[in-house]
Amino acid sequence: MAKKGWSWPSEWTVPLALSVLVHVVIVGLMIFGMNFKMPFDKTPLQVELATPDEPQPDNREIVQAVTVDQAAVEQRVNEIRERERQQDLAEKRRQEELERRAVEARKAREAEQQRLRELQQEQEAERRKLEQEKAAAQKQREEAEQAAAAAAERRKREEEAAAKAEAERKRKEEEARKAEAERKKREQEARERAERERQLQEELERESQERASARRQQVQSEVDRYSALIRNTVTRNWIVDDSMRGKECRLNITLARSGFVTSVSEGEGDRAVCESARRAILKVGTLPMSKDPDVYEQMKDITFPFKAE
Repeated sequence: MAKKGWSWPSEWTVPLALSVLVHVVIVGLMIFGMNFKMPFDKTPLQVELATPDEPQPDNREIVQAVTVDQAAVEQRVNEIRERERQQDLAEKRRQEELERRAVEARKAREAEQQRLRELQQEQEAERRKLEQEKAAAQKQREEAEQAAAAAAERRKREEEAAAKAEAERKRKEEEARKAEAERKKREQEARERAERERQLQEELERESQERASARRQQVQSEVDRYSALIRNTVTRNWIVDDSMRGKECRLNITLARSGFVTSVSEGEGDRAVCESARRAILKVGTLPMSKDPDVYEQMKDITFPFKAE
């Protein structure tokens, strides 16, 4: 706030005016008193001028009268001055009292203004506090509403999830039941199929064994037949002397698929019999051989016992 220029307090205006008026009256009375006494002081002079023949008054009386009047004036002036001094003192005390009261009033006003400012500050702080509390309460209410809404939404989702989980559980149970039934059915079918396959396999194995046995018999019969043919062929071309009769030799012969003799071992047994039988085999060159691959497999590397007779 801008400071205003100094001015007389309103409560000082009337006493100050009265004081000035009193001083003016006192000065006027002094002037008037002096003027009022002066004609009496001049009267002897005027009488003396008007009536020179009259006897002159005594100078001592005139001096005494003037002295008396002057003393009275001085006394009056002193009284007025004393009264003025007393009035000045009273006025000074009154002014000091007024100033003291003005200072106290100013201090009281400043204190009141300070109190009002503090009260305003307290009210503003209280208002702000109430606004903050209101905002905090509003925030808490909004947070509570949001939390309640979130809880409701979460509960709804949980219920939906629980219902979905229950439906899923029932679906899985039904699927598991169906799967179990299907598994049992498949197991039963598998057992039945395995049993049929086992029976069929057994039948096939039995037939295979029968076929293999028949085949082996057939191959062995061919091997025996061609072995006899080979022995007969070698015997027809084998020259045996009397010294070799009754003696034996085992020769290992390897044959090509056509029956061509690819090699003949030195043999085990009588040397002469082995050499003689070996020459006879090489002389023949090609021995009887079956076209059957199984027969050839058994005869392509065969050991023959040869006995000279």
